[in-house]
Amino acid sequence: MLVNTFIHIPGIGPVTEKKIWQSNVLTWKDYNCFSCLNLSVSKIEDIKRFAKESTQHLENNHPGFFEAQLPSNQHFRLFPEFRHSCAYLDIETTGLETSSQITTIALYNGKDIKYFVQGKNLGAFLDEIKNYKILITYNGRSFDIPFIEEYFNVKLPHAQIDLRYILQHLGFKGGLKKCEKALGMDREDLDGVDGYFAILLWNEYQLNNNDKALETLLAYNIEDVINLETLMIKSYNLNIQNTPFFNTHTIEEPPKPKNPFKADLKTIQRLKHKYY
Repeated sequence: MLVNTFIHIPGIGPVTEKKIWQSNVLTWKDYNCFSCLNLSVSKIEDIKRFAKESTQHLENNHPGFFEAQLPSNQHFRLFPEFRHSCAYLDIETTGLETSSQITTIALYNGKDIKYFVQGKNLGAFLDEIKNYKILITYNGRSFDIPFIEEYFNVKLPHAQIDLRYILQHLGFKGGLKKCEKALGMDREDLDGVDGYFAILLWNEYQLNNNDKALETLLAYNIEDVINLETLMIKSYNLNIQNTPFFNTHTIEEPPKPKNPFKADLKTIQRLKHKYY
């Protein structure tokens, strides 16, 4: 979809982009047809210049150029071309205050699941994240990424696809779990576990040395990033549904990977009974 994109060009909005497609100018490669567009000479020159520049940035694997040019709710267009260098990311913390700490980080690249735990291997996250160009999150632009940068005192240079804005544009509002349910996704044993409960699980692990609580927390954190892949693909397909590219560009949802951790129902029920 990225090579069919023209709305990243200044002055080109969704209506004009649709007219460009209707004029049978479908990709940046249709260079010889740009002059036939019913647009001003200056606008056609802009399209030619940006088409050439965009091709170079794509060939050089520079997603940040497109992230900066596209509205946040259109960042789904980056996904297919840069899928090989994307990582789904989610963190859990001890709270929302500036003094809060990261407890676990889950990372999924579409093949491998990685997880990082405070007191064990949390620092290894900084080396692992260097392997990717794009971070895919839900509300990560406002929470996860700034929290990580503050916690580790680093600046993450990655481009970002924040599914919160993409799903809102499609009419799916609320938190991650609400969007999942609206799209028919089921968390089974982890249903009802949320960010606040993740704090309770960490406290239970720390105070009582309950490994089952940590395993449940990791199961929850990893479920987030596994489901981000499904949400990414679902939202991408929904967004291209009314474009000329739906029949050719639709992405098949891959089988859901096995979560390496399992929620402990006894721990969940005991904590719910104690705190709810």
